[in-house]
Amino acid sequence: MAQDHEPYTVTEQGVDVRVLDSLNTWGMVSYILHLVVAAAAVFPGAQVGVTLLLVAVVIDLVKRGDARGNWHETHYRWRLKSLLVAGGLYAVTAPLFLLLFVPGQVAWWIISVWFLYRIIKGMLALNAGKPMEN
Repeated sequence: MAQDHEPYTVTEQGVDVRVLDSLNTWGMVSYILHLVVAAAAVFPGAQVGVTLLLVAVVIDLVKRGDARGNWHETHYRWRLKSLLVAGGLYAVTAPLFLLLFVPGQVAWWIISVWFLYRIIKGMLALNAGKPMEN
């Protein structure tokens, strides 16, 4: 007995459209989680914890294999690179909090604004169906 399979559409690059739709959805979920964390870092008193960021990173690490070879791959790389750079900058400037609180606070605020900018820029590009330029 032959099974009926749902027909699917393939792009010019040979990628199943359902895979691209899934990558769009998971990419936007990840961007939203990053956005919540980044906005909470910029606005005092809105700390949401590291859990959302960890969920976003797990999504990115699990789904980026599905994105290999198409424009979605640039978004996964963009988010992970943004997170690694921001984390590194936070670590480097952490001693400022121990020595001089105000300069440390200013440095972390600047890093948080930069991270928020990168997340918003990526979200807009994903929504427009454009790759990120790393």
